[in-house]
Amino acid sequence: MKTKNYQFWFATGSQDLYGDECLAKVAEHSKIMVEAMNKTGLLPFELVWKPTLIDSASIRRLFNEANADEDCAGVITWMHTFSPAKSWILGLKEYRKPLLHFHTQFNQEIPYDTIDMDFMNENQSAHGDREYGHMVTRMEIPRKVVMGHWSDPKVVGRIAGWMRTAVGIMESCHVRVVRVADNMRNVAVTEGDKVEAQVKFGWEVDAYPVNEIADYVKDVSAGDINALVEEYYDKYQLLTEGRDEKEFRAHVAV
Repeated sequence: MKTKNYQFWFATGSQDLYGDECLAKVAEHSKIMVEAMNKTGLLPFELVWKPTLIDSASIRRLFNEANADEDCAGVITWMHTFSPAKSWILGLKEYRKPLLHFHTQFNQEIPYDTIDMDFMNENQSAHGDREYGHMVTRMEIPRKVVMGHWSDPKVVGRIAGWMRTAVGIMESCHVRVVRVADNMRNVAVTEGDKVEAQVKFGWEVDAYPVNEIADYVKDVSAGDINALVEEYYDKYQLLTEGRDEKEFRAHVAV
């Protein structure tokens, strides 16, 4: 199966209480972070920077654009500054793809010697991330939370692991499962709930009678069967357990 060229969006939260100069810093910081994490080579998919989100309308728009974009496999959210979480409710309610909350801050160290109110105003990740975390928890939205500094390879590695899982979820939504002859009558452990599987995982599960499958089996050529048997014998160590080799090979072919 060829892997699609998936991307993950990096959405930064803030607000306009402190003016355009502060918002310019927010955008600058988040761009630096995204570029640096992409350059590590640790992420299996591209991280795409998105403009800073400061109100309910822009947040909702971004999440719905992510829903509609086939290449977007998930959104990573980070609250650079104090970002009132109430603004995120509507967008989060409508979002349907994997979500990661990145709890970090731009500066690795606090500049105690030079810190002032301007610095405080534009560096409130501790406040914004906790406010946002409270809201997502209250809404009972499943998500991954990664905490740590964005320059730490271990932290980037945890994001990379989540990306692989998110892509698995996205691909899983397109899985079609065929159940042949479905299940044994009145046997609980073979009674797969096809409806629940589609509701929970997005898997389309359909049952087919054996006679329909038999027609497809008859159409497979002897050459294709022999080629696959040879591949099995080449790739795997088959344990015949004292059985006749010719008979065993015939069972593999079946």
